[in-house]
Amino acid sequence: MSRRKPNSSQLAIVNRNGGPDGQPIAKRRLDFGKRWSYAPALEANSYIKLRNRYQLFINGRFVSPKSGQYFDSINPATEEKLAEIGSANKGDVDLAVKAARRSYKNVWSKMPGRERGKYLFRIARLIQEKARELAVLETMDGGKTIKESRDIDLPLVAAHFFYYAGWADKLEYAFPGRKARPLGVAGQIIPWNFPLLMAAWKLAPALACGNTCVLKPAETTSITALHLAEIFQEAGLPDGVVNIVTGPGETGSALVNHPDIDKIAFTGSTEVGKRIASITVGTKKKLTLELGGKAANIIFEDAPIDQAVEGIIAGIYFNQGHVCCAGSRLFVQESVFLNVIRKLRDRISTLRVGDPLDKNTDIGAINSRSQLDKICELVDSGLKQGAQLVQSRARLPAKGYWYPPSFFTGVTASHRIAQEEIFGPVLSVMTFRTPEEAIAHANNTPYGLSAGVWTDKGSKIFKIVNQLRAGVVWANTYNKFDPASPFGGYKESGFGREGGRHGLLPYLTLG
Repeated sequence: MSRRKPNSSQLAIVNRNGGPDGQPIAKRRLDFGKRWSYAPALEANSYIKLRNRYQLFINGRFVSPKSGQYFDSINPATEEKLAEIGSANKGDVDLAVKAARRSYKNVWSKMPGRERGKYLFRIARLIQEKARELAVLETMDGGKTIKESRDIDLPLVAAHFFYYAGWADKLEYAFPGRKARPLGVAGQIIPWNFPLLMAAWKLAPALACGNTCVLKPAETTSITALHLAEIFQEAGLPDGVVNIVTGPGETGSALVNHPDIDKIAFTGSTEVGKRIASITVGTKKKLTLELGGKAANIIFEDAPIDQAVEGIIAGIYFNQGHVCCAGSRLFVQESVFLNVIRKLRDRISTLRVGDPLDKNTDIGAINSRSQLDKICELVDSGLKQGAQLVQSRARLPAKGYWYPPSFFTGVTASHRIAQEEIFGPVLSVMTFRTPEEAIAHANNTPYGLSAGVWTDKGSKIFKIVNQLRAGVVWANTYNKFDPASPFGGYKESGFGREGGRHGLLPYLTLG
């Protein structure tokens, strides 16, 4: 019952009550009326030029992997093969690192900052010109809605390159009285949830500071990174400044273990981040980690409730829960709990799940079969532990990887769904009575990436924010990003910051 394909717009409330077959039993169904039907408004993709095979990008050229091996890139909304992607081995990674080192020594580190900035400006403008095509590719490859790719991801990608282009010749002003020098070659590993944006977060500051890079995208979302490589070629970026090696976890491991890497930047799971940290301890490599999260949204009784519910929807459902800072835990003051639950329940009944290329779609596809299986397993654990599941009865397409918008009530801090990162459109709702209790509950997690506070009192916002152990806290909004604002976590959510002036520090030595 945790994953349904119903034929109505109802919601189902289910719980696990120990039936002999071990299956959840529906208690009651609530019908909130039919949603308005909209004709499909599909984003055109016939003009997209997908290659049958994508090669590695090393020293300014696309080259075949030494092993001759390729893996399939699958459209998660249709389960159709999009293309074959080259699988890099240790030899390919070594070639990429050597190319980056040559370019660093001979060209990039010697280039004046104002000239490096010109390249970054050029790249940003080309991204803007090709934004529609890149947004469609991002949606096809990753499953997120075209609304998110087009209106959020691509504008931010271009904005990050523009922002750091402006810093390239001003490093002495960023750190007055200090001599800023680049580190050398940076190895950068990014996840599948924001493929292009994560690439921009890492590449733009590294290049602005005078470093060269070897980028390893996620195995399931490599296509847009390789189209970004074409933009680097078109911008005339010197050979070897950016190299892109695609492949499975072994490719990333080869990059982390390479002896000629000066800096590792990793965004991904906490488990992998811990392994990387243990590998780099005692080496010359600098390290920044942006890892998992279990963000808390706190709604006080004096909050603008309708605005807060929309913020919750934007923070967990519109991005399918795929962002590491997704607000997957919701703490509601007891006096407004029933009102918030009613509004939240009504709101998720209106969300449309379906073709990510349809501009009417609110929730797209889950990135992969393995990720969908993980979501289902965690939802089942919540039911087994006694939580009550409220789930949209939206129609799910017959093909692809889908999960309906859902939330749990009756959750306690000991439940796995309240502690583990789910990376899906599933929310855990809990209650509190006092601000002190809310802070204690919000901080009761090994993670500390982000949080949200909803209240009408500015003094309460400042009091709560100063006690939350989270790297980013939003007030009366959620999931708002800006290139000038630093982002990063505490505890098992990692260390180091990306974005803003703070994002320059991990790529510099200061004398």
